[in-house]
Amino acid sequence: MIKIDFEKMGGLIPAIIQDYQSGEVLMVAFMDEKTLDLTLQSGKTWFFSRTRNKYWMKGEESGNTQEVMEVLTDCDADTVVIKVKQNGPAACHTGNRSCFYVKWEDGSWVEHSNPLFNPDDVYKK
Repeated sequence: MIKIDFEKMGGLIPAIIQDYQSGEVLMVAFMDEKTLDLTLQSGKTWFFSRTRNKYWMKGEESGNTQEVMEVLTDCDADTVVIKVKQNGPAACHTGNRSCFYVKWEDGSWVEHSNPLFNPDDVYKK
């Protein structure tokens, strides 16, 4: 039986969140054993915030939740890919559909931002 290796990175694993239909990478976050269990049991994505040192469910403030469609792990069992149905327009706290909207072009990083909502209207300070 395969067991996810949480020890390699001090109790956390990267979670790559991908749109289950398009394959677009929406975000990358971190999970510990508890948040992976919460995700598998609830069918919604849960993460561990290294900055805030707390658990959080995607969309708990914005309403832009993620419905889990499929969960995969890599050959080392130290990373997961979670394919989701994105409920709401955006996965990124900046209001963009994906957190990956900055592209390397001609020797510099170029922002291709197209916010679908204003974060100041959604998130409490």
